[in-house]
Amino acid sequence: MNLFNLKEKVAIVTGGNGGIGLAYAKGLVKAGAKVAIWGRNSAKNELAKTALESLGGEIMVFAADLTNAAEARDAFKATLAHFGKVDICFANAGGAGPQGKRLHEIEEDDWNAIINLNLNSVVNTYKPIIQHLIDRKAPGKLIVTSSIAALIGTGFSAGYGTTKSAVLGLTRSLAVELGNKGIQVNAILPGYIETEMSSNAPQAFKEATLRRSVTGKNGTLEQMEGVAVFLASESSDFMTGQSIVLDGGHTIFPL
Repeated sequence: MNLFNLKEKVAIVTGGNGGIGLAYAKGLVKAGAKVAIWGRNSAKNELAKTALESLGGEIMVFAADLTNAAEARDAFKATLAHFGKVDICFANAGGAGPQGKRLHEIEEDDWNAIINLNLNSVVNTYKPIIQHLIDRKAPGKLIVTSSIAALIGTGFSAGYGTTKSAVLGLTRSLAVELGNKGIQVNAILPGYIETEMSSNAPQAFKEATLRRSVTGKNGTLEQMEGVAVFLASESSDFMTGQSIVLDGGHTIFPL
């Protein structure tokens, strides 16, 4: 086995046009994978394509709202037409949802929107890929981006914490369903990572996360690349249904 070699592999990264998703994609390209970026923003998709091609990658992009199952199926069909197969999927698209409100203050439409974005979009993404892998009788890798919010209390952010917990349950269920098909299903749980989205967090929150990091640092996007390659590669073939926490020790530090 050639450790961490992804040559001839095709990977999908949803929400891969920026932040953590783009970091995953960079790691995959560096390891030799061909990558399809699915994201809602066409302009950001093209910028990501340029950045990844500069690393030597073979890249395609597709604009889709993955909360819509039909659009997810269209994105998959386009990827299949371009690359001929799919081996790996990082279901990374998502968002923060309603912030600063107690549960009873969140409007029903806002609650449903974050469920659709952070949970249903993962289901919509995975379904055609799972069918494709089973039809091919091929091994595969399914990886979802959760959060340490699935492990700790997230007051005034119930939608985020709830959905990031839900995808861990989905991960374990799919690992059981697909284990005998040679398909591994795992989750990545980032702590505070310095991204465009996290830069909008209140300063007090940023300082609190720094205090909880036993390393004395918050995470960087570059630190997300290696874990993506590991979970996408044959090196993780005996790991399934698991959650990898990258948080600088935040969740083990009793402040």
